[in-house]
Amino acid sequence: MTTTELTSPGAPTPSGASRPAPARRSGSLDRHRGHLPFTIVNCAVFALLAFVCGYPFYYLIINSVSANDVSALGDIRFLPQGMHLDNYRQVFQLDGLPQAALVSFARTVIGTAATVLASAYLGFMFTQARLWKRAFWYRAVVITMYFNAGLIPVFIIMKSLGLTNSFWVYVLPLIVQPFNIILVKTFVESMPQELQEAAEMDGAGILQVFFRIYLPNMTPILATVAIFSAVTQWNSFQDTLIYITDQSLYTLQFLLYMYINQADSLAQAAQQSGGNLSAIAGAATQQTATSIRTTVAVVVVLPILFIYPLFQRYFVKGIMLGAVKG
Repeated sequence: MTTTELTSPGAPTPSGASRPAPARRSGSLDRHRGHLPFTIVNCAVFALLAFVCGYPFYYLIINSVSANDVSALGDIRFLPQGMHLDNYRQVFQLDGLPQAALVSFARTVIGTAATVLASAYLGFMFTQARLWKRAFWYRAVVITMYFNAGLIPVFIIMKSLGLTNSFWVYVLPLIVQPFNIILVKTFVESMPQELQEAAEMDGAGILQVFFRIYLPNMTPILATVAIFSAVTQWNSFQDTLIYITDQSLYTLQFLLYMYINQADSLAQAAQQSGGNLSAIAGAATQQTATSIRTTVAVVVVLPILFIYPLFQRYFVKGIMLGAVKG
């Protein structure tokens, strides 16, 4: 029997070289081939979901920049025709639009900052065992996720507090959000307790522990809360409909909502007057109801779409850590 015959597969040969393990490599290839159908189906399903989610936005954009007479017929499906940007130029000339955009921007920035800070502080405090009646206060906050007083009682409360026709009606009612507090609380519970113990041994108070130790380490979950809050603030228009009659406090979404509802009448007036309308209807000149609706929808959606990519890496990590304890 020769030395070669005694050598096992993959063992070193007399020359010092090692033989490949064909059986092991074959098994790896078989496993790869077995996963290939799943990979193809998985990619196809997610590609389909991405198309379903993304196509409506693409449809709005191509119709807003296409020839208005063609888009009104519903002939724009995948590629724009007769591209122009007059729709956007005319929409931005709507009366009151700059003021409404300023109000929406202010409520989004201020409201998001207040909600993030309140969620961070309350989420942190609800993890402190020495908080007086901690379980009671935590349950009192969480129960508001499932029960509320209703529209009329809430309106009466807002009116009695002097918040109707006030900018602060956009900010104050949305500061305490139970879902955000739960996310932050779970995130804080996953952080090492030794951080707080070490800081307290050095003489730090509870506020110093929060602002200097925990708050700087909450970036992922706070980015998640910021996205939730910013989207809610930017897209909200029902609070304007219910609590606001002062036109100087109209939000961008509410103003554009009004123009969407008036798109048919604005387009008809534009066709009859040849463009000699008042300032409020001047944007409908040479436009159709479809062009007005698609253009204002894009104006509302695009700004908030640019926020998510900036926070995406924090959002994914924060939503996972804030949803699972441990």
